[in-house]
Amino acid sequence: MPNQFPLTFAVTPEDAGQRLDQFLTTKVPQVSRARVQQLIDQHQVLVNQNETKPSLRLRGGETIQVLGPAKLEPLRAIPEDIPLDLVYEDDDLAIVNKPAGMMVHAGAGATEDERNRGTLVNALLHRLGALSAVGGEQRPGIVHRLDKDTSGLIVVAKNDEAHRKLAAQFARRQVKKTYIALVHGAMKTDRGTIHASISRDSVRRVRMTTRRSGGREAITHYQVRQRIDSPFGKFTLLELKIDTGRTHQIRVHLSSQGHPVVGDVLYGAPREIKTLSTKGSKKIGPQSGPEPFSLPRNFLHAAALELHHPRTEELLSCKAPLPPELESFLARLQNT
Repeated sequence: MPNQFPLTFAVTPEDAGQRLDQFLTTKVPQVSRARVQQLIDQHQVLVNQNETKPSLRLRGGETIQVLGPAKLEPLRAIPEDIPLDLVYEDDDLAIVNKPAGMMVHAGAGATEDERNRGTLVNALLHRLGALSAVGGEQRPGIVHRLDKDTSGLIVVAKNDEAHRKLAAQFARRQVKKTYIALVHGAMKTDRGTIHASISRDSVRRVRMTTRRSGGREAITHYQVRQRIDSPFGKFTLLELKIDTGRTHQIRVHLSSQGHPVVGDVLYGAPREIKTLSTKGSKKIGPQSGPEPFSLPRNFLHAAALELHHPRTEELLSCKAPLPPELESFLARLQNT
């Protein structure tokens, strides 16, 4: 919702018959109908200077005013008894091996009854108790993030001083992060650097892109660990290091090179891994070759993390092996 309040809209004869909430959703398209209904219920919308209800049918000729934004209930993370793989812990920080499928914290617009369940923050509050408050009630202790379908190492601050010092290390690009990814196709070179700015996709807002100008600088270094030539096609296992930590950075960078991460359908990976002989085939009946299979997550894992302890300044180095589902997927490709 824009910040320039109050907003004023004139209802034309062509708008007659529309519900009030429908009308406002079309006039302010970045705001959901549910949020518009909240505005009306909280008396932030006047029709001809009168309070009203979302279902009001417009007749044409009315003047509608939106007085201010909806007042949202603050989202507060709640402790939950969820298993955690703690790789390291002391009085100042913890390093966790996060599984794929777990959100780091509840997303914007979530409610405690819906998306604020099963997050890493909820598990941390139950296991560790007090966390730093720098990130607010929704993100206590969270210094950096991993995508929901990315597994691996993430550092968490237990107090505000540790949080600020760790955040400073990330800002100065002193934290070393190593990822393992399996991508479709054969990378042309054994090592290289992708240096392409990243910004929000103007059409699909859940995606990031390298195709728009004016994005934020992003640098990804890669090195080939293994090349796989299978009945399902060619794949490349990569080790990656990032100098920056942009949203979806590795995923969008690799996709921009024509090599999406296996399982990452958002950035162009197929939903199923099929043999070359059956790709695009509409033939009915038995098919030759191995059965198609899929990976219900991204083949992207934060395998190593290196940083200086915020109190002692000693070098902390942690590793996390590939989780079993990625190991078994890799073995299936290699042994078919």
